[in-house]
Amino acid sequence: MVPGRPKDHLLSREPRHALLAVPIALIVIVTVVDILAPPSVHLGPFLIAAPAVTASFAGPRATACIGALAVLAQAVVATVRTSLVDLNHTFQLITLILMSAFVTSFAARRERHETELTQLRSVATAAQEVVLKPLPQRIGPLRIASVYLAAESAAQIGGDLYAAARTKQGTRIVIGDVRGKGLEAVGDAALLLGAFRGAAHRQADLSALVTFLEGTVSSDLDDPAAPEAAAEDRGEAFITAAVMDIPDDEPLLHLINCGHPPPLLVRRGQVSPLEMRQPAPPLGLTEFGGSDLLAEAFAFEDGDIALLYTDGVIEARNRDGTFYPLAERVAGKAGKGPDALLAHLRRDLMRHVGGHLGDDAAMVAIERMPRPS
Repeated sequence: MVPGRPKDHLLSREPRHALLAVPIALIVIVTVVDILAPPSVHLGPFLIAAPAVTASFAGPRATACIGALAVLAQAVVATVRTSLVDLNHTFQLITLILMSAFVTSFAARRERHETELTQLRSVATAAQEVVLKPLPQRIGPLRIASVYLAAESAAQIGGDLYAAARTKQGTRIVIGDVRGKGLEAVGDAALLLGAFRGAAHRQADLSALVTFLEGTVSSDLDDPAAPEAAAEDRGEAFITAAVMDIPDDEPLLHLINCGHPPPLLVRRGQVSPLEMRQPAPPLGLTEFGGSDLLAEAFAFEDGDIALLYTDGVIEARNRDGTFYPLAERVAGKAGKGPDALLAHLRRDLMRHVGGHLGDDAAMVAIERMPRPS
């Protein structure tokens, strides 16, 4: 679901080893030129650039080896030009040894930091993969596709979430976005998804289901056992969510939107947002909104596609700072079904942002299939 993150560090080792040719070539060039230069010209101080450059991309062992090679090259220069005990070359050797040791320690610290970061990414990714289970491609009369795009600019993962549950009358789907990032956001997403999966079958009314979800989120945010500093941060936490109920036998969908971007309805190439007349505040904040969490019905006919998404999609910017025009890019691209639509949007979104998302993004496309005659 967050593909490639833990592997990036491993896959980059081979190109890094190839880069060792650069400091080695630098040592050879400086050594040869220094030997051939006039007696008044001393290029030995430039040798420190070799281990310094190495420390920027390689580990401590490679940096130490390059540093030792630079010291050996300086000793060769000193022997050829004068002698090892020459005062000028002696100070150059001592300085080179000390600076090589310093940049080697820097490389060791950087490597430890990269290892810790990789481990953190692995743990966070594993946790999110457990929380965010893949959606089935077919549920009742619905065909479903989903995609999760992880942000490339940071190690922390976000709290985007989605899930589907089958009931006796139809299918219920939730998509949401937890305020914040990291493992705490994953924990909040797990709390909401667990409550949804457990209650979607028991709550006959969609309003009752969302009320239950609100109570679950609010009770967690008000946990008296939380540390005081954490409680202050939790006071600003909330989850935006759109909860949808799609009956099998009616060409409708029922929606409650809790502060989430409105889903898009695609019908015969035309795109329209499912705007609520009475939108609800985000989960965890409904006590301030005075909303009754009322569901609204929208026509959802055979061949229609409902597109749910998180704000990481519509807030993605290109180099000019322009937001991604999701509705424009959806129009005319849904004729081949939800899988083709999301494949197109994924490619187009990554092209829009130049290959690097600033925030996690999730999309779920749901198509009502024609009922057999």
